[in-house]
Amino acid sequence: MDMPTYLRVTVFTGFLYLFLVSISLLSTSFELLGGDFAQHRLLKAQNPFLGLFVGILATSIIQSSSAVTSIAVGLAAGGALDVQTAIPIIMGSNVGTTVTNTLVAAGHINKPTEFRRAFSAATLDDVFNLLAISILFPIQLYTNFLGAGSSLLTQGLVKVGGLELINPLKTVIDPAVGLVVQLSGRSGAIVMMLAIILLFVSLRQMVHFLKSLVVGKVEKFFDETMFKSAATAFVLGLTCTVLVQSSSITTSLIVPLAGAGFLSLVQVFPYVLGANIGTTVTAILAALVTGEEVAVTVAFAHLLFNVCGMILIWPFKRIPIALSAILAEYTLRSRLVPLLYILVVFFIIPLALIYLVR
Repeated sequence: MDMPTYLRVTVFTGFLYLFLVSISLLSTSFELLGGDFAQHRLLKAQNPFLGLFVGILATSIIQSSSAVTSIAVGLAAGGALDVQTAIPIIMGSNVGTTVTNTLVAAGHINKPTEFRRAFSAATLDDVFNLLAISILFPIQLYTNFLGAGSSLLTQGLVKVGGLELINPLKTVIDPAVGLVVQLSGRSGAIVMMLAIILLFVSLRQMVHFLKSLVVGKVEKFFDETMFKSAATAFVLGLTCTVLVQSSSITTSLIVPLAGAGFLSLVQVFPYVLGANIGTTVTAILAALVTGEEVAVTVAFAHLLFNVCGMILIWPFKRIPIALSAILAEYTLRSRLVPLLYILVVFFIIPLALIYLVR
């Protein structure tokens, strides 16, 4: 028997609360562990290249850029990461979330024409993000423009009292955080472990309940209206991802439609860009709850990275569209190509580079 809508909303609200508690616990755990641990034992991602590859690999494994960026925000709030260290991790987190899309495309593997169309749609987000990183990462490396820009946004929020508006929410969260800390015997390691487990469980359940509430309506909306213009496709991708809080889900939805020939890559492209912007909302919400300026700055850097990538690449959309189409052509030569693509791009290369950089 299906759960009534009002009950789904209630359960979702409970998991949202647990998610916010997990972010506060993560920040608290590093305060308990002390700066020594944060500086010398955690990730040691002071090398920006290492941070980038860690972000790619972590997101490929857990298939949630929201989780990876939320963890980065929590670490920044707890003093474990500074802004310049966290930004490459967040840039890397944009890559890897579309492994799910490729698996969805594999459902068409027995129909070569459909599979080619589906695979090109599934990898369009990969190509866009890899292009965005190849352009913006070197600029960030030498100028820290994302750190500077997001810091300005954060200062503007502070000046209008934006961070203080979240304080009433903290008063609801702090008692739960205090209780967990007390029950753990003020052990930073135990609090950190519980925080990470709680973050993944709550985020997964949030996505599950939002999917049950929203996705059915979204599919109907696709069938009835399709993508009338680039602007409506962009807004649709952004809105759906904000509602569902999973770019993997919203971009996976359009893969079968592209495979069936209902959507072209030109129509899919702005939708994917909207989904990339929408997925930054989770980290921004988590950062606002911490009340820490550095955490908010890191979250805004994620938003700024996606916006800059969109501004730079959208006018030249033919390039990522052509590259994903060429990549899809290779899938027709062997059914092993999609598997090799996933293994090499999302796991083997990041692992090899992490080993070499370290």
